[in-house]
Amino acid sequence: MRAVIQRVASASVAVDGQVISHISKGLMVLVGISRGADDTATDVATLTNKILSLRVFPDSQDPSKAWKANVKDIDGEVLCVSQFTLIADTKKGNKPDFHNAMTLSGNYTKPRRYKVRRVRAFERAAVADTTTPDGRFGAMMDVALTNEGPVTFTLDSRKFEYVQDGGGQNRLGTAEGPSEKSIRANVSATAT
Repeated sequence: MRAVIQRVASASVAVDGQVISHISKGLMVLVGISRGADDTATDVATLTNKILSLRVFPDSQDPSKAWKANVKDIDGEVLCVSQFTLIADTKKGNKPDFHNAMTLSGNYTKPRRYKVRRVRAFERAAVADTTTPDGRFGAMMDVALTNEGPVTFTLDSRKFEYVQDGGGQNRLGTAEGPSEKSIRANVSATAT
């Protein structure tokens, strides 16, 4: 699961020329979710917590103190938009490969419906402490924003060693944390 987080003065999403979501000061979050079992509820919870906790806003009492407040501290809003292109594989050739990205195309199987619900849960309920409008999953959207700063971050749930898989193992090795050997193996695997 990948996310691009931008600190914004405002942001909006339009579908077929109609604005369907709009926020003022807050965070614009583009979210890409992998198909299959790669992204779990733990990934959603981990990224949600990280996004809501990121201190990317200045202190309201002393604006010279940058990086002091998170989106909840400033009573900001979060606009989440599903963006499958974040999962694209661009290693081979010049055409992006979207086979690992969850999309609405194809058969609407139970796992796919579960994934769509998971995306919508991320877009709405998972960030319940903030005002959270969202985009429309699977729609062609026009996204407009005024990036403050500019301040932009990328997060990938696969890079958080504390994200556990179903068996209690983290993605890099053991239940306690990654071993040196597993880190080297992971680095080697991603380098090829």
